[in-house]
Amino acid sequence: MTNNPHPFHRFLGTLLWGNSIALAWVWGLGLFFSVQFTVDFGFLGLLTFVILNCCGLFLFGFITNQIAKRGEGSESLANFFRQWSRPFRLAFFLYQILAITLTIFALIRYAWQPLHFQPNALYLPLTTLVILAGSILFGEEFNIRRIKYSHGCLFLFIAGAIGIIFSHVGAAYWNGLSVPGRLSTHDLNFYGYLIPICIGFLIGPWLDLQQWQRAIEIRRENLSITLSYAVGAVIFGIILLFHGVLALWALSGGANRLIHSGIAGYTYSEDLLTRVFSETSSTSPWLFGAYMTFLVICGLTTLDSGYIALRWFLKSNANRSSHPIFSLIPSWFLTSPILPFIFCGIVALSAAAIELELEYFMIFYATFFVGYEALSIGRAFMNGPVNVIPQVKMFCIGSLAVVIFSYGYFLHQPIFQILGSLMPLGYVFWLMLKPTAAEEFISGNEELEEVTLLQKTSTAPSATVALTAIPTTDSLTHSITGHFEGKWFVHTFIATYADTNSVGNVYFGMYAMWVGKTRELFFNQVMPKFNLKETPYYILTRSFEHKFVRETREFETVSVRIRVASYNRKFVTLEHEIYDSEGHLLGKGNQGLLFVSSTNYKMLDIPQDIVTAFMVHA
Repeated sequence: MTNNPHPFHRFLGTLLWGNSIALAWVWGLGLFFSVQFTVDFGFLGLLTFVILNCCGLFLFGFITNQIAKRGEGSESLANFFRQWSRPFRLAFFLYQILAITLTIFALIRYAWQPLHFQPNALYLPLTTLVILAGSILFGEEFNIRRIKYSHGCLFLFIAGAIGIIFSHVGAAYWNGLSVPGRLSTHDLNFYGYLIPICIGFLIGPWLDLQQWQRAIEIRRENLSITLSYAVGAVIFGIILLFHGVLALWALSGGANRLIHSGIAGYTYSEDLLTRVFSETSSTSPWLFGAYMTFLVICGLTTLDSGYIALRWFLKSNANRSSHPIFSLIPSWFLTSPILPFIFCGIVALSAAAIELELEYFMIFYATFFVGYEALSIGRAFMNGPVNVIPQVKMFCIGSLAVVIFSYGYFLHQPIFQILGSLMPLGYVFWLMLKPTAAEEFISGNEELEEVTLLQKTSTAPSATVALTAIPTTDSLTHSITGHFEGKWFVHTFIATYADTNSVGNVYFGMYAMWVGKTRELFFNQVMPKFNLKETPYYILTRSFEHKFVRETREFETVSVRIRVASYNRKFVTLEHEIYDSEGHLLGKGNQGLLFVSSTNYKMLDIPQDIVTAFMVHA
């Protein structure tokens, strides 16, 4: 699309994105638990479930639209997400893995197993393989820019399936609206579900990579995120209402007998409609086929979205990460979602084989991820000292919430289910608002950063600390080729007349020359056998930044310090600092390096000998 889409293109794009948003959110949890919640609590329970889900989806679009407006240009939301999401990367990954696992499990457990094909040992693995293959195929075929078109076509199949179901069921479909739920909505049991659902659904989209990827792409296409998510919420609500009322229709026809008992005395009905339609498959094959088409496409549009979002997330983090391991492992292994999908398939298959239920997976969305979701929202609007979070504490409070909720669920004590969901939320409020909150969000590197320390001590009455870190004139007995001080490579020399300008100060361009010379000496130290005539690669400068802090003059002793700050598969970042003999910071900055083939100048991954030479100094 252009930067200023035609009104018709804007309308069509908003409609297509809204549809894709809805289909990506109709995953195993919403699709099948809507039946369970409706059977238990009737039409009121269904409305509650749908409204909370739709509100959470719309609020996510509305808030991200406001965030996108903070900056200018189509990349404003992408830039925000790139920085804001860094401390939540593990939570994003686990959330997505669990969502994919849950959806695969739900399709196996509630769309396939009720058909009773035997033997299970043959059909269950084959079914899992079909689901994985279909998801990967569609994920590879359609990227995030094209997925709205594929989902638009798939929605036509969903609409056709719904039309066939309506034509077979007829006016009796609406009889379900008068069917009461099996449980009361006026006791604590209802609120034991309602409060966790309210918390989980209202803030759930904040850790969903699929939704973030869509919001970022909508912004890039210069469309309204708010309006797209409003359309998505409406379509999603219609799909869930159709499915829930269809379950009530089945109850009005005597489908109660198909509800099965499970652990701790609970009854489960997620597969109710599959059982109803499979019983009539011989007399109404079109009805059965339409319903199975509806289930399969709803599951597929979540899984292909998950594949695309996971690939985007893995590639983004592999390219930005500075950990040395990312330079040693093949890029396809790090960035392909195929291995995570296989893992999800194995877990889902195992869970279906031992006949677990959907609720066991859902517990994590009502407890463990609540703290991360609430903290992520808070960090989007509250600026902390640095971009980190207390991971250990968040993991512990999330795990504790899971255990408390589980005890409440299995012991039929709804108060513990409520407490398990509220606990992470309350802890996050305390974490952000307590008097020592700033200390919780500070990393060791930032707290002890040497530049800050040197700047503070240089203006203090005594410069003892700075002088211990930076060599003084009396201690300049090091090799003229430079030396290492910890991770820093240090080159010390005396500025002369040739380094100055007409007024006697060092010419500004000389600082970059000094850094360049120190870099060459550093390379010579760590790679003494490097031969420019025989090398299969060249090292090129990708970027150079320098901040001037103060000036110096001729005959001043200058120390240039340089180190490897970070690196990933493609790029190395070097950090430098320049000091005078009294430990005063003269300037600091960084530079980016890349590597190209010496034969065709094609960009390369970091060569192995570079990794080996740099790793001990990173």
